[in-house]
Amino acid sequence: MAGERLRIDKWLWFARLAKTRTLAQKLATSGRVRINREKTENAARPVKIGDVLTIALDSGVRVLRIAGLATRRGPAAEAQLLYEDLAPPLPAQGRAAPRSSSRPTKRERRDLDKFRENLTVFNDDFPPRSE
Repeated sequence: MAGERLRIDKWLWFARLAKTRTLAQKLATSGRVRINREKTENAARPVKIGDVLTIALDSGVRVLRIAGLATRRGPAAEAQLLYEDLAPPLPAQGRAAPRSSSRPTKRERRDLDKFRENLTVFNDDFPPRSE
């Protein structure tokens, strides 16, 4: 397989970077894929092992080196063997992600109540606003 090539849209689909073959074709023709720093707008453009792909996805930019060519779309573990991710690893965060709920927790409510108790709404030096 050393000298073989594969269409970019098929490779994107086999590597599970696109959910369907049609979406892989649209991604390849959208101009959001670069092969060895060259923008491609052709879904039939061949790629080979060792090519570097820069792909602008909705979730961010991925920089991948092609490590293998597949003959089918296999499971995710098999698809991850087709490329090497060249992006630096993200720094580990020490804190948990913030809560997505709009309601405050009990601790947050207590902190808010303390804050409100200590807050002075009106200052005696200034008269209240007249509307």
